[in-house]
Amino acid sequence: MSVHATPPPPGTAPRVRARLVPLVLALLAALLAVAVPAAAPAHAAVPDRWGFAYLDLPAPPPGYVPDTTRQWGSWASPAANPVKVDPAGTGAYVVHFPLIGGPGGIAHVTAVNRTGTWCQVVGWGTVGTGLDVKVACYSPAGAPANSPFTVLFTSSSGTPAPPGGDHGYLYSLPSGTLVTQYNSAGGANLSSHGSTGIWKAWLPGLGSTTEVGDVQVTAVDAVQGARCKVAGWYPSSTGQTFLVACFDAANAPYDTAWTLSYSVKRAVHGPAYPPKSFGYLWYNGAVPAGTNFNSVGGANTLSAGVPSTVLMPGVAVPPDHAQVTAYGSGPGWCQLALPWTRSSGTVKLAPLCFNPGGAPVLAPFLLAYTSAV
Repeated sequence: MSVHATPPPPGTAPRVRARLVPLVLALLAALLAVAVPAAAPAHAAVPDRWGFAYLDLPAPPPGYVPDTTRQWGSWASPAANPVKVDPAGTGAYVVHFPLIGGPGGIAHVTAVNRTGTWCQVVGWGTVGTGLDVKVACYSPAGAPANSPFTVLFTSSSGTPAPPGGDHGYLYSLPSGTLVTQYNSAGGANLSSHGSTGIWKAWLPGLGSTTEVGDVQVTAVDAVQGARCKVAGWYPSSTGQTFLVACFDAANAPYDTAWTLSYSVKRAVHGPAYPPKSFGYLWYNGAVPAGTNFNSVGGANTLSAGVPSTVLMPGVAVPPDHAQVTAYGSGPGWCQLALPWTRSSGTVKLAPLCFNPGGAPVLAPFLLAYTSAV
């Protein structure tokens, strides 16, 4: 089917979302009773440092330079100082972003394949003048497996320049303690842990009373396979509450670290301008109007399927990047079926979701695309 930017008629809430409401409301009620830990101090440019890349070769040689049309960053002369990737074993990779070493920030990763192999962040940190992001990928059965993937790092501080739009992120430990966080409204984000594999994330001062913007979530685990997703979204006039759900490779709720980023009329890595070419879309059985955005005013369209097809006209400008996150309460996951393509200014993306058994299915997802310019 084809879904356009118009919101669904009143009284026609999608069935997928309706089935999630009782469970998610119960989880939210339990989390609201949990004592919320003190937030980590807000970082004192948006973003300060960032980089993205797409590993197009699942078994790269050491020092491999991935697809140069899908990598860029905030360092001097990115074209002359490319991202490089080293293999670290089956399904294990080290992505070297040059000249953006420093504290804080978050990382996201999205697998790109049709097999259901998913990818997660193992960790990141400064190495010399650069920043390394370690990535691990696993088959649906939980065994290490090679896969192409997209990877993003971003770090922000201070107030947005120029102002406009919203951007926030947090990196939460399993306990709910924040390692790092950012809020473009100046608020202090919070994370609180509920039952196993469930957290509440609070981003004050961002968003609206209805769902607007894009959300991305990634598991961070150095011990075993883990997947995280958005399990619920509760907008209000004072900020945004998200439920985050994480699972292990056996589909059981699992306590792991995770990153979450939220952007409204800003690109997934934080800036509003540049880039001038970006977009996002949330499919939850319909496409809520506030979560379907195209920075040049084009009409994004969705043909829901297995995989789905999303077209974003007018924003396809390389070098570019995409991320996908699953939405819902169960252990299914989402990614990209194949690399995005560009034609006459339109980018074509193929989000693909999997059920807990690793079979492709149509399921809710959040998709973000951005150009570097």
